[in-house]
Amino acid sequence: MRIVIAGAHGQVARRLGRLLSARGDTVVGLIRNPDHAADLRSDGVEPAVLDLESASVDELAAPSRGADVVVFAAGAGPGSGEARKHTVDHGAAVLLADAAERAGVGRYVLVSSMGVEQARDGAPEGVDPVMAVYLQAKLRAEDDVLPRAALATTVLRPGGLTDEPGTGRVHLARSTGYGSIPRDDVAAVLVALIDAGRDGAVIELVSGDTPIDEAVAALP
Repeated sequence: MRIVIAGAHGQVARRLGRLLSARGDTVVGLIRNPDHAADLRSDGVEPAVLDLESASVDELAAPSRGADVVVFAAGAGPGSGEARKHTVDHGAAVLLADAAERAGVGRYVLVSSMGVEQARDGAPEGVDPVMAVYLQAKLRAEDDVLPRAALATTVLRPGGLTDEPGTGRVHLARSTGYGSIPRDDVAAVLVALIDAGRDGAVIELVSGDTPIDEAVAALP
C-alpha cells in the first residue's frame, strides 16, 4: 500500500512509519521542518516538506495522489497556545481531508483524543483553558471529516499516551472509559485498522487484555 502520514515526525507517527515501511509499504511522511527529513529516511519513510498551516489544497494533494489511505497524526504539541490548536488540530486535519478528496484518496484515518465529547456543548468545565481549546479543535475536525461521502473515515481516540513498551494487548471499543496506552500500541492499532479497512467508525483505545488483531476484528 501507499500511505501518507501527516505530522510524520511525531512520536506515534514515527512508530507507525517504521512499522509500515518495515513490511514493505510505501510511506510518505509530511513534515514542516526539513531538518527532520533525515530521521524519516532512516525510518524508511519518504519525506515531503509541507507546512500544514500554510499549504494549499493542491500542494497537499500532490504527495497524496496514488495513496490508499491518509493518516492525520499531526498536532500542535503541548507547548503550543490556543491559536495553533485551531490551525493544526482542526485546520490542518480539515486541509488533509480536502487534499485527499482532491487527490482521489478514499480512506482517511484521524488520530484524535479521548475526552473530546466533553467539548460537545462548549468549553468543558474544570479543564485547563488550552486543553479545552484542544478538545474543541479535535472535535470540530472529527465533525467536519466524518460526514464526507467521498472519504471512508476512521477516528481513533487514544487515552493518555505513555512511552512504556507496547504490550500488544488493548481495549478497543466505541467507548472504553478513560485509561492510558503506550504509543507503541497506538501505532500497532493504526496498522491493524488500516489493514482491516474499519472505516466510518469512532473508536476509543486504552490498554487492555485483548490482542490487537482480535480487538480490531471484534469491532462492530
